[in-house]
Amino acid sequence: MQDEGLARQLVELGYRGTGEVVKREDFEARKAAIEIARLAERTQKKTLTSAGKDLQDNFLKALAVREEDNHNGKVSTVIFIRDKNSHGQEVSGYIDYAHRLKIEDFEVYFSGKRRLLPKPTDMSFYNWDSHIAVWNSTPNYQVIADNLQGLLFKYKRDRKILNVDPKVSPGDNSTRIPIQTDLYIQAVIFDHISRRKT
Repeated sequence: MQDEGLARQLVELGYRGTGEVVKREDFEARKAAIEIARLAERTQKKTLTSAGKDLQDNFLKALAVREEDNHNGKVSTVIFIRDKNSHGQEVSGYIDYAHRLKIEDFEVYFSGKRRLLPKPTDMSFYNWDSHIAVWNSTPNYQVIADNLQGLLFKYKRDRKILNVDPKVSPGDNSTRIPIQTDLYIQAVIFDHISRRKT
């Protein structure tokens, strides 16, 4: 229909569909309320867990810098940590930072109440004392464990391979950054930037 006013009148009179009849004033009020809610949602920015924290350690600073980009999918960070757990056992593993941010509150890590350590539910976990090795794919990465190149992670959005071997390049659109930290025996951050259009 060319005449928008006539179309609105027909809808108001109930000539279309089985939905409820809405007066023009009610329609305009609902439309305005929906638009206000949409704008509020768009402008409301999720507060970052690291925001406002006085972070002293390089590792926590590096995570804070990457928090927002991992939340919104611009960057996908894999964290390697090697350290002692609460039982004094040496553990190491690879953590999908974006995935852990979604399922876990990082307030305890950024505030210094707890240390971030690999878990058996992360992409990879190894207990050097008990020799328990576990690997799991995440919503972002597929773990490729049984191959000659060692442990590889395939980023699911662009299917690029992240190679964590320190002797070779980490792969396309990926960087490997060793972090000097007092919190862990060893910490390395791998950043992957997806080139796939979303």
